[in-house]
Amino acid sequence: MNTKMVKSTVVLAQISLVALFPLCMCYQTHESTSSASLSPQFYDNSCPNAQAIVQSYVAKAYSNDPRMAASILRLHFHDCFVNGCDASVLLDSSGTMESEKRSNANRDSARGFEVIDEIKSALENECPETVSCADLLALVARDSIVICGGPSWEVNLGRRDAREASLSGSMENIPSPESTLQTIVNMFNLQGLDLTDLVALLGSHTIGNSRCIGFRQRLYNHTGNNDRDQTLNQDYASMLQQGCPISGNDQNLFNLDYVTPTKFDNYYFKNLVNFRGLLSSDEILYTQSSETMEMVKFYAENEEAFFEQFAKSIVKMGNISPLTGTDGEIRRICRRVNHDV
Repeated sequence: MNTKMVKSTVVLAQISLVALFPLCMCYQTHESTSSASLSPQFYDNSCPNAQAIVQSYVAKAYSNDPRMAASILRLHFHDCFVNGCDASVLLDSSGTMESEKRSNANRDSARGFEVIDEIKSALENECPETVSCADLLALVARDSIVICGGPSWEVNLGRRDAREASLSGSMENIPSPESTLQTIVNMFNLQGLDLTDLVALLGSHTIGNSRCIGFRQRLYNHTGNNDRDQTLNQDYASMLQQGCPISGNDQNLFNLDYVTPTKFDNYYFKNLVNFRGLLSSDEILYTQSSETMEMVKFYAENEEAFFEQFAKSIVKMGNISPLTGTDGEIRRICRRVNHDV
């Protein structure tokens, strides 16, 4: 794409985003960064159109497939929880390096890599070897939420990209739909994220989908005695069983928030209060801890408070162990380290 085409696309995207979300709430997070070199202004001189280019391609991807917003947001989470926010999740297997895409958390479910490839290509066209893939993931996370009607925030920038992936880290550090609350708390604490961050960030499940295999046990064999999860609304459970039988149809998709599935709002928390959280790892926020229960009830009643805390918590998450300065590299292609390009 030439420069004129990029600028034209950027202008159209800016117009479309303003038209879609004229009342978008932008939050000042006032979070300290993990490194003094991370800054929202990092590319102001070296690639001033970077954020507008990213916005334009997120808008295009969302227009083509609204589900993509949650998919590319999820990549940022799964990246940051494995050795920090360094775009390791994007690397394909190469030589002795095994891709994180093969982990249980990502295999058959992580998607949106082609969208990242397309955005990166446009950024390389505009400013070669300047904008990192790690920063790209942080930007698409913010823009995906905005385009779904959620909050906005200033994204700290200046991360660099890892030269290695960690399949073992991806296997060990990302919660599963069956994780206990204590396991999830421990995994978040390991990343420097507290209980408030945990509840707010899991609120991102107000958009996106889960496969039948991710919650089938709740429907048919919750405790190992061929029983149904009693913390799951029974009418809702019966509805789920119609598309998620006791065997087969593992890949059938279900909305994490069945009420407003493509809107970033606080219905995730309202659903939990009504025992209609799809995943066990979500519903336990309301059923297994009085502290998290109170936060769930608070966010169910106060969407603005949820938006404000979510913005703070995702900025905090985005600051996990960034590579800066001369560490790592700026990948030219997000799937491969530069010496393999």
